Amino acid sequence: MKLLHTSDWHLGRSFHGVGTLEAQRRFADQLLETVVQEHVDVVLLAGDVYDRALPGVDVVNLFDEILGRLNVAGVAIVITSGNHDSATRLGFGGRLLERAGVHLRTRISDLATPVLFPLTQAPGAKQVAIYGIPYLEPRLAADQLGLETGTHFSVMEAALGLITADRKERADVVADVVLAHTFASGGVTSESERDLSIGGVGAIPLDMFDGFTYTALGHLHGPQRLSESVRYSGSPLAYSFSEAGHRKGAWLLDITEDGLGEVRKIDWAPQRALSVLRGKIADLLTAEEYVRHEENYCQITLTDDDRAEQAMERIRVRFPYTLVLMFEPENARESDGQTYSQRVAGAKDELELCCGFLDHVRHRGANDDEQLVLRETLDQVHAQEAAL
Repeated sequence: MKLLHTSDWHLGRSFHGVGTLEAQRRFADQLLETVVQEHVDVVLLAGDVYDRALPGVDVVNLFDEILGRLNVAGVAIVITSGNHDSATRLGFGGRLLERAGVHLRTRISDLATPVLFPLTQAPGAKQVAIYGIPYLEPRLAADQLGLETGTHFSVMEAALGLITADRKERADVVADVVLAHTFASGGVTSESERDLSIGGVGAIPLDMFDGFTYTALGHLHGPQRLSESVRYSGSPLAYSFSEAGHRKGAWLLDITEDGLGEVRKIDWAPQRALSVLRGKIADLLTAEEYVRHEENYCQITLTDDDRAEQAMERIRVRFPYTLVLMFEPENARESDGQTYSQRVAGAKDELELCCGFLDHVRHRGANDDEQLVLRETLDQVHAQEAAL
């Protein structure tokens, strides 16, 4: 049996103000192409189907379209809810959707109710059990799990305990797969993920997943192998520039009577790659080495000592898909730790006040010529005020 491990679709998300719905439709095409070419039996979606609890109508329609296409292709899908999803809304109609091969695991009450698939089409074939753990908000899940206090560790431990107890009762199951939307120890985060805890990161020890055939994790957006049988698929698209080096895709795993077989990475090329560039504006606009970045989404940091006029307009002549432009002067004086108000509070006169502002916005003090211009301008202002 072939399973395709995906997660963190974040349907409806924008990327620095740019809508991603068309890019997500393209991902759906890649997903279906993989399903058909690799003869996938079951798609796993480990949480964060949507980017927000109340997705827009066009976003819901896209998800509906994807489910319909998977159904036509004859592939089942098992879905858990993530911290971005509304578990109740995502889980609506779950009992009916099961008949169409869409298996939703968004309720704590369903933790110990696996989705069972026959390993082969032969009569009396052994089964593969797939358990889904939705995102468990500790304070809300603790009571339902019979815990006095809730932490990420305690609620996950209780959830896995229920699954383990059910698994022991199923003699005809040869492999068990767990979907979980959580932060496991050893995972590397990126900027586009929402913290799973309040006041810190509630990481789950990796050994909590020992004993399962495979654990399909969601939440972290970079594809990662924490162990041979515990992995993050990552998001299918990049949602922050910190993911510029990611190779987006999914894990394709083969389940046999002996357990976990081959696990292979499936890569999905983006329609537009990400580039993080840094340098002086003149070099960025002329150097040949930057040609390959011209059609990418760009985050650019200019290191010129003086802030270039109309910098974004000029940069976008060569890099039209620049979404983020930052300024970090190469020879900037290190900050003394004071706020702007503190730095100018002791200014002796208006000239020093103006120089302090200039220093604050560009991280470099005014030179002699600039101070002369400021002094002449202030003298003109004073002369006009005196003439009134």
